[in-house]
Parts: sequence; C-alpha cells; structure tokens
Amino acid sequence: MKISYNWLKQFLKTKWTAEETEVLLTDLGLEVEGITDFVSIKGGLEGIVVGYVESCEPHPNADRLNLTKVNVGQDQLLSIVCGAPNVAVGQNVPVATIGTTLYDEKGQPWPIKKGKIRGEVSEGMICAEDEIGLGKSHDGIMVLGENLIPGTPLNQVFSVEKDQVFEIGLTPNRADAMSHWGVARDLRAGLIQNEVNIPIDTPSVSSFHVDNRSMRVSISVEKPELAPRYCGVSISGLEVKDSPDWLKNRLKAIGINPKNNIVDATNYVLHELGQPLHAFDLDKVKNNKIEVKTLKSGTKFITLDGVERELHEDDLMICDSEKPLCMAGIFGGSESAVSTSTTDIFLESAYFNPVSIRKTAKRHGLNTDASFRYERGIDPNITEFALKRAVILIQEVAGGVVSSDIDDFYPKKIEDFQVFLTFDKINQLIGQEIDTGVIKTILTSLDIKVNNVSESGLGLTIPAYRVDVQREVDVIEEILRVYGYNNIESDSKFNVSVANSSIYDDYKVQNKLADQLVSQGFYEIMSNSLTTKAYVKMSEDLNEEHNVNILNALSNDLGVMRQSMLFSGLESVSYNINRKKNDLKFFEFGKTYKNIEGEYFETKHLSLFITGPKTKESWTMSQERTNFFTLKGYVAKIFEKLGLSNLDFQSVESKSISEGLTGKLNSKTIVDFGRVKTDVLTHFNIQQEVLFADINWSNILEVIEKKQLKIKEIPKFPTTQRDFALLLDQSVNFDELKELAFMTDKKILKGVDLFDVYEGDKLPEKKKSYALRFKFMDEKKTLTDKQVDKVMKKLQNQFEIKFNASLR
Repeated sequence: MKISYNWLKQFLKTKWTAEETEVLLTDLGLEVEGITDFVSIKGGLEGIVVGYVESCEPHPNADRLNLTKVNVGQDQLLSIVCGAPNVAVGQNVPVATIGTTLYDEKGQPWPIKKGKIRGEVSEGMICAEDEIGLGKSHDGIMVLGENLIPGTPLNQVFSVEKDQVFEIGLTPNRADAMSHWGVARDLRAGLIQNEVNIPIDTPSVSSFHVDNRSMRVSISVEKPELAPRYCGVSISGLEVKDSPDWLKNRLKAIGINPKNNIVDATNYVLHELGQPLHAFDLDKVKNNKIEVKTLKSGTKFITLDGVERELHEDDLMICDSEKPLCMAGIFGGSESAVSTSTTDIFLESAYFNPVSIRKTAKRHGLNTDASFRYERGIDPNITEFALKRAVILIQEVAGGVVSSDIDDFYPKKIEDFQVFLTFDKINQLIGQEIDTGVIKTILTSLDIKVNNVSESGLGLTIPAYRVDVQREVDVIEEILRVYGYNNIESDSKFNVSVANSSIYDDYKVQNKLADQLVSQGFYEIMSNSLTTKAYVKMSEDLNEEHNVNILNALSNDLGVMRQSMLFSGLESVSYNINRKKNDLKFFEFGKTYKNIEGEYFETKHLSLFITGPKTKESWTMSQERTNFFTLKGYVAKIFEKLGLSNLDFQSVESKSISEGLTGKLNSKTIVDFGRVKTDVLTHFNIQQEVLFADINWSNILEVIEKKQLKIKEIPKFPTTQRDFALLLDQSVNFDELKELAFMTDKKILKGVDLFDVYEGDKLPEKKKSYALRFKFMDEKKTLTDKQVDKVMKKLQNQFEIKFNASLR
C-alpha cells in the first residue's frame, strides 16, 4: 500500500522527516518497506531555463530549420538549431541546456549534448511542452509569458511537486489503516506517545447542501445482510474533463493513473478516507431506480474491462429497473460508466458484507482497490460522511449541483464493540506494569473510549472500524504496539521449562533424516499441495473420486489437493532440467490428501527423486549414471538410520512406476520405489531416467514408536572372512543362498555378501557363478582357522545338497 507523505501531512501538520516517520510507522506495526521519491514532472525541470530569442534566421543547409541566438542569462548567447515553425524573435522559450536530461513519453532518458546539425553548431534545445512534461502538444515550441527574466530556472516558473511515498506492507488484519486517514490516526497515537501532540485535521463537509430535488433516485435493498448500509445522491450539470494538476499529482504519487475528474475524485476519497465510491451515469439508470440484489446464475454481465462475465446466484449486484449496472463493491459495468458526455451522475457510498464481497471477487478472479477494502471490512459509520466529502470535491473539479437528498438505507446500525480490560491481564501478557494514565492516553489516542475505571480494569468501547480489536488480548496488543516493544525491559532472570519429549517426535526424526540426505548431496524441495485433476489419470493407484476439490479454485491447474507426491516433484525436476541442471537429487516432506466416502485423510510422506549422472565426468574416470540400485542404496541408508532392517520387499509395478519394489512391515506399506515410466516423464517433457521413492512417513512414525531400543556392547574381538565361488543353476537366487547359510550356522556367521556374478559362454549351459563372502565373529573369544573351516565345510555341503552347487 502506497502512502503519500504530502497527503499524510494534510491530516497531521508534523515537522518530522519522512525517515523519522518511517521508523515510527514501522514500530506501530505499519511496516514501511521502502520510501520512493515522486516528482510531478519527470526530471523536475532541472537544467531547463527561460531563454529569450534574440535572432532567428533560416538554416543555410536545411529548408525547415532555423538558426537562433538565445539569451539564457549568461555572458554569451547560445546558438541553437530549431525546427519548430513557430519560433520567432522576441519570444521567451524553455531552453534545455547542455547536460540536461529529458524524458520521452515512455520515461526513457535522453541527454542534451552539444553537436552539429547540418553543419551548424547547436548548444542546447528549445523545447515543446510535451518534451518537458508540461503538456501534450508537439505542434511547436512552448512560448512563455513576456515578463520572465532570461536564465530563470523553469521549475521556479512552473510548480513542480515533490513528494516521498511510503510503501507499507499492510497486514490483512489492519483494515482500519487502508487509507491516508487511517495511517494518520495511527501516526497521531505514536506521536502522542513521543510527546508530540498534534491534532488530526478531518476533512470538513459543512459546505454540503442540496440545491434541488429534481433527480431523486429510489433505492431498494433486497438482502440487508449483504448490504447493511447503502447511501446515494444525484448530481447534475457536471462537466467531465481532466482533473486539475493537484488532484492528478496526488493520485500519480501513489501509482493511480488519472482518468477524468469524476473518477479521480472518487479514487481520491477512496485513498483519503478508505471508503470506496462508485459513480453511475444517471442517464443510463432506467427509471431512476437502484436495486441492490442478487441475480440468477448464468446472467451475463460486461464489466468495465470489456469482459463478459457469467454471474453466480450469490453475487451481489447493483441494478436499475431492467439490468445489472455494477458488481457491488468490486467492479463497475461498461453500460453505466461515466464518459465525456456524462452530465448527471448517481454517486454511491455503501458498506457491503466482507464475506460476500470476498467470495464474489475470488469467484471471478477480480482484485480491485474497492474489493481489497470491502473484503477486510471498512468503517460503516463514515459512509454518509465520505459521500458528502466526494460530492464537495466533485463540485470543486467538475461543477454541478446536488439534485437530491442523500438516501441512506441503514435499517440496523452496526454497533461498536464492548470490551472489559483487566490490569492483571495487561501485566501478565506484557510482562511489565504500565502506568494506568499511560494506558488511558494510548487508548484515547486510538479512538477507544474509556467508559469506566475500576480497581480491576477498564470498561472500553471499541469503534466499529477496528474489526481486528474485539477481545481483551487484542486491546493489549494495541497498547503494546503504541507503547513500543522496544520500551519493554528485558528481565535479567530467565525461566526455562524443560518439556519431556520423545526422541521419536516427528520433527526430531525428520531433522535427522534431512541432515543425512543433505550430507549425501540431496536438496530439499517444497512443492504446492494444490495441483491439477489431470494427474490422477496418470496412475492406476489414484482414484478421481478421492479428489479433495478446492472451492473457488484460482485456476484449473490448482483445483484439487494432491493424492501423490510424484507429480509435484516431477514439476520441480522438469523445471531444473529445462534450465540445464541435469544431475538432481531432491527430497521432500509433504502430505497427500484423499476424500473417501466423505471422510478426509491426510498422509505424510518422504519422497526422493534422483536423475542424471552420479559422478562428474573427468579425465580420470568415465561418467556413471544413477540407476535403480543407487536409489535402493539411499533408501536402505534411511531405514538403517531408523533402525528398521526387517522389511519385507516385493516387486511392484504401477501405471507410473516400473521395475520397482514395495517394502512392508507388519502389513503396513512403508516404501515404494522404482523407475518412473517413460510416458509419465514425457508428459513433463523429461527425456532422461528419473528414479522415485515414496516413503509413507505416517506409517514410519507408528512403527518406530513401538520399536524397542536394544543396546549391546561393542565386540572386543575381530571378524574374519572366507570366500566361495559357486557354480549354480540360473534359477537359484542370492536370497535363497543367504537364508540357507544362516540356517546352517547361527552362532559365529554374522554376514553374507554377494560380490561378483558371472554368466558367460565359458560356463555350462543354464549355469552361473556367484562369488560369496562370509563374515565370522565370536563375541567372547578370537576365532581360530579350525572353527571357521569347520563352518565353511558345512556350508559347502549344504549348498551341494540343496542347490546342486559346486566349487569353481
């Protein structure tokens, strides 16, 4: 939100600098994110002076150019080549001297330099009004008044307004500060706390009066709950034209493009007082009737931007007796808009239900200055005041007479809030006792009325426009922000409560694994939980009926909550690959969502994505790509960290994953991982292999909480190992050999690894060679070769009997 400092000082005659004010506003909770300078004329007319044309002769080498001698108050006359047809001796003209920077219509700078034009020296430029920002004409040079002294800076002849503009990061709860008046109220409270007591100047509406009653417009409101207050008045005999410079400058400073004096006046009051207004061309309001109501779903309506919109049955509309004219509190219609031919208007000022406005705005994807304020809640008690203020301003800039009484529909007044504030609660929350007199001063400066004072606390009335202050704690927050957080002393004694928490708390386990993955080269990603419905059709494991649909979705691409972590992760993979980052390792902790027969389920997951080269290519080694076993290794390390070693793995294949495994523990699915299918990758424009692991984090937490922690002493004795090279039938797998080995010896055999596999023409048909490594250890003594050889002999016999194996 942009706030003009010059405009702000119309309410508070403060002598503080903008920088000092910035600090105070930030301390008050209106965080100033930056200050920018505003100049009403680009460049501020710097370097442009009054020049007197002493002579003017035709250019010897160009028919349409003239050679002039111009007095700019220096010892010597300037030679300037000028192509304007109206240049003549005896004129006072604006001259851009050498070194001056001018700006074109797009705001691009171009410096004035000394040069030659068709062989003649030119030492400056005689300017047209559009070239220096004083008008739009380019028919010839600008001719100034006769009584000016040559050399006078042009910014002393024409008023150039300079301003400083605050960019305030307004929080959604501060609806009361969405205007210059609202910011001034807060600033006044802060100044009072700093012992600077300046009254706030509220715009006067005492000059408002009704001239005649010839154009009364009847108002009817069908649903008062949607429009609790609606005011309107007619103005006739207007002249629609450009606004005066002072009004244009106020709007330009805060980033509003001026349109015409009527629209500019309503925008001015909007940003001055925070009350949106809307002007209707009265000639286009049928039968002089305004009806505030909802229409049937499917009704067509063309808004000011020329877009035809289809209305919803809950959209509140401003209509005449035949047709809709405006989307209430959001956007006007093209048919009733004010134009240069408008002479009579109906001016609206209203208070609309914030929830209704917000739903309609989101439904149609609209965000206007008016809806921004209505959605958050404006002051219902300034509706008529703001209307009068706008009428006076319109009469000032466009003429006209008030042709009706103000019709004010306000059947049930919106009351102020009543709160009882206890002193004990103040001291408890703030942690420091604040003097009662200081508290009362702060509250009064915030327009909070102190009704009564007792030993226990204060009875308060909160103005209706403070929609964020309705509880005792809200009032205490107001006291604290004005008193100043920096003024609260820190206690030298710190009390710390040590909470009893489990080592298996979600965040603790999550942080440990995140640290491990980061150390392995992974990057954490955070994907949007909102996604498109189309992704459900890409996996047979997902069901469209289980979608959690978003009401008033911002777009079709964000219409549902995700059922799988795969697709949002692939979006990130695709984004990086398209930017030439091909070696990726991502992990994400996130949730999936399902609606099963009206019951909603959230499941937390840990997902892994790896793709591209595993190692960088160099002259010492060839480039190795990641594969299924790379991913399997990372998954195994995760379960090793979690102390889960007895998962039951089975092969799995789905519509989106191929060559995969699923791991279960106690009938709960813990992990699914494998290679993402090519047709899925093609949808994301990914041309390289991507490996994906989906770990059910919710099930992980359940399992590890029930797991008994066992601690044993580190063995004191060394391990020894032996190798076998076995010739086996091709149907025999490693798991069978490992299982038989541990069945043969359970005492000193501690591990079995497969370190080489050979299948080739040098072996008998349908045979293969496995090289196995066996690890042995006795926890009570050092093993001897005799003990190990005895077990190896048993293993050889069992392999020969069970699998018809033979040693190579």
